[in-house]
Amino acid sequence: MTLAPDAAAPATAGERSDGDALRIALLTYRGKPHCGGQGVYVRHLSKALVDLGHRVEVFSGQPYPELDGRVPLWQLPSLDIFNDHFPGRRPAFWEIKTAADRLEVWATRLGVFSEPLAFSVRAWQELRRRADDFDLVHDNQSLGYGILALRRAGLPIIATIHHPITVDRRLEMAQAKTRQERFGKKRWYSFTRMQTRVARRLPRVLTVSESSLLDICRDHRVAPDRIAVVPVGVDPDVFRPRPEVLRRDALLVTTASADVAMKGMAYLLEALAQLRSSGRKAELTIIGRPRADSPTLERIQLMGLSDAVRFVSDLSEAEIVNLYAEAAVAVVPSLYEGFSLPAIEAMSCAVPLVTTTGGALPEVVGPDGETALLVPPGDAASLAGALQRVLDDPELGRRLGQGGRRRVLDNWSWRHTAERTVEQYRILLAGTGRRSAR
Repeated sequence: MTLAPDAAAPATAGERSDGDALRIALLTYRGKPHCGGQGVYVRHLSKALVDLGHRVEVFSGQPYPELDGRVPLWQLPSLDIFNDHFPGRRPAFWEIKTAADRLEVWATRLGVFSEPLAFSVRAWQELRRRADDFDLVHDNQSLGYGILALRRAGLPIIATIHHPITVDRRLEMAQAKTRQERFGKKRWYSFTRMQTRVARRLPRVLTVSESSLLDICRDHRVAPDRIAVVPVGVDPDVFRPRPEVLRRDALLVTTASADVAMKGMAYLLEALAQLRSSGRKAELTIIGRPRADSPTLERIQLMGLSDAVRFVSDLSEAEIVNLYAEAAVAVVPSLYEGFSLPAIEAMSCAVPLVTTTGGALPEVVGPDGETALLVPPGDAASLAGALQRVLDDPELGRRLGQGGRRRVLDNWSWRHTAERTVEQYRILLAGTGRRSAR
C-alpha cells in the first residue's frame, strides 16, 4: 500500500475524532478522475464529507482518483490488467507477489473481470490492521468477498450500489451476435454472482435513485428496508453556463462509453447519420476513449461518419464545461442509467439535453419538454427527431437549458449528498454498538 504524494496525513492508530465527527474509510476499486462515475463520486463525496467536519481516507486501485488535498489517498495497486492503453495485458511472473495478485491473474485467465474481488482482498489485508482507526467502511460498489471479511473483523460496512451490474450483463448478453460471444460475456460478468452474495449480507446499502433501488431488490435480492436512496450531486459553481463561449449550432456532445451496449452509442450514431442524410451538418464529440478493436470505430466507418465524429479523453472539469458551452445539444442515449452524472452536469451548464427514458433518467432529468426532451431507449428515429427539434428551434433549446439548470440548483448538490450519506452512517452505527450515533 502506498500513500499518494502530497496527501494529508492519515489518522494515527486508535485516534478518535472529537464530537460528532466520523472517521470513514472510503473504498473504490477504480477511480478514473474525469470519465466514469466512480472517481467523480469518490472525489466529490469525500470532499463534501470533510467540509462537514468528518475525516475521510480513500483506498483505491488504478486508475486513482483526484482528491481534495485534505483527503489522504492510499493506493492499493492492482496488476492493472484492464488499463486503457493495453487492456488484457499479461503480467510478468515477477509482478505477481501476493495472494491478491494470484487471484487477479487466475480469475482473468478464466475470462472473469477480476478487479472487484482482488481489490476487496487487498482492502481487507490493509484495513484489518487498522480497524481501530475508523468508525466505518464505505465500499463504492466493489462488493467483493473481502468486504464481508472486513465485516467479520468487526468493521461496520455500508456500500453504494449505483446500479446493479447485472443490468449491464443482461443488455450485453441480449446484443451478443454469436453463441461464443454470448458465452464470453456470461463468463466475464460472472463476478456479479459474488456481488449479489455480498450485497445480500450487508446491513446497509445506498443507491442513487428509486429506479436503481427496484433493480437492486430484484437482481441482488436485497430487502428494500436496508436500502436508502441518496442521489449524487454536481457542483453548480463549476458546472455552470459560459455565455462568453460561442455555441456551435450543429455540435452534439455525449459522455458515454463507446464499447458498452448499455450506453446506446449505436443508436446515437444511427441518429447522427439520419440527421446528416436529411441535410443537417451535425457533428458529434464523444467524451471517452474507444478500444483499439472497438466495434464502434468500425460502425463509424461503415456509416460514413468518420469526418463527423471525434473522441476526446482525459479532459479536466474546466475543459468539459467549455465543451458543453460550445455544444448545441448534449445527448444521453443510454438504454439504462442508474442515475447519470453526465446528464446533470450538462443540465447544470444550461446546455439543452436530449435523453432517453432508460432506467432512472426520467426521475433524474425531469419532465419531457421542460428540462429535457425524452425519447424511448433504443429508438434512433425518435432520437434523431428530438435532436432535430432542438437544432431547429434555438428558443426551445434556451428554455430546456434554463429549466435544466433550475432543476439542478433545486435538487442536487454534493453537500446535500454528503449530509444524507452521514444520516445513513449513523443509522448503520446505531445498529452495531461500535459507536453511539449522535
